[in-house]
Amino acid sequence: MTRPTASHRCGRPSSRRIAIVAGPDAGHAFPAFALAERLTSAGIETVVYTGEQWRATAGTRGVCVAALPGLAAITGDDDADAGAKLSRRAARIAVGLAPILATTRVDLVISDVITVGGAWAAELAGIPWIELSPHPLYLPSAGRPPIGAGLEPGVGRAGRLRDAALRTATRRSLRAGERQRARARSTIGLFGLGEPVARLVATLPGLEVWRPDWPADTHLIGPLLWEPTDAVFDHPAGDGPLVLIAPSTAVTGAADMVSTTLAAVTGELADLSVRVVVSALQSPDGIESSARVVVGTGRQDEVLTHAALVICGGGHGMLAKSLMASVPVVTVPGGGDQWELANRVQRQGSGVLVRPLTVDAVAAAVREVLTDPGFAAAASQVSVSAREVTDPVRIVQWLLDRSGHHLA
Repeated sequence: MTRPTASHRCGRPSSRRIAIVAGPDAGHAFPAFALAERLTSAGIETVVYTGEQWRATAGTRGVCVAALPGLAAITGDDDADAGAKLSRRAARIAVGLAPILATTRVDLVISDVITVGGAWAAELAGIPWIELSPHPLYLPSAGRPPIGAGLEPGVGRAGRLRDAALRTATRRSLRAGERQRARARSTIGLFGLGEPVARLVATLPGLEVWRPDWPADTHLIGPLLWEPTDAVFDHPAGDGPLVLIAPSTAVTGAADMVSTTLAAVTGELADLSVRVVVSALQSPDGIESSARVVVGTGRQDEVLTHAALVICGGGHGMLAKSLMASVPVVTVPGGGDQWELANRVQRQGSGVLVRPLTVDAVAAAVREVLTDPGFAAAASQVSVSAREVTDPVRIVQWLLDRSGHHLA
């Protein structure tokens, strides 16, 4: 087998090599880049296998990116079928990636929780692997309602019956998915479920929830936050509160979120003299900068040091950035896990959830958060919870020492 091209090797080779595997969506690729930066700084050679569109951007930050084989859709693939993407596509990724991992003599694989082809490739190559959740732990629990419902455990007999009924309903879908993945694994010679040597859960303790069946070797490591640019936003002139609007990067984000939100904060809240920064990887259609509104791409971590409020879809990345900076939020959740997370934030007290999306509802929520200091205080409590996390680099180093997978 020939050695990989130079594009698969970056930086100074070390005695330990890590492969991180993640899908190309920003919510999964960016945490992988953040972890890669930390591992590389610790002297561990790290390559991130993901979509090639991030190679140049990540490369400017010293992150080595290689194309994830089998990622692109081919004739017959149905990207609307999440089960297919987690099974047939994963098998194709695994077959393409496994020989690369073996040839480059990777010691440990860190695989994003939904990019299971990375885990399967590690199994094929006989390499231990870690599961990385770039958000709270979403495994089902016997002591909670299903993840995604946005509910706290029910109280009393009626509440327990409700939760049991919800778990039963979702269990059918979970088992169907397990059967689908088992069939896909069998086509590439893998049998059984396959288990990671550890799980890394990249969230704030303040965004996680208690469960009676927390899995063994599962570690809260804090959010993995990464900025795709070094550019800094110009701030609108004035003394009014600065509001950051960050539309979701996920396809499940709420439609018309930016235009509706702008109408609320610049029209209905004129008395507050609100200033706005709209932060997006791609500028929303029809939205332009003005005296009170700046639109573009810039470092969100910098603007958060000046912001009084964030309005976002409720995706984990933006929520974690906001709360780490002790900035409260108004969430406009779409699909996926956004409903779950938006409800957690509202229960915790650091934000207000808006659904359905209307100008009046957004204006009322923004006014409530800006005028009640309790929301910022609750956000600070979540930020402080970051002190309780475990360093992922120490976990990786310990696993490398334990596994004995070292280069000669």
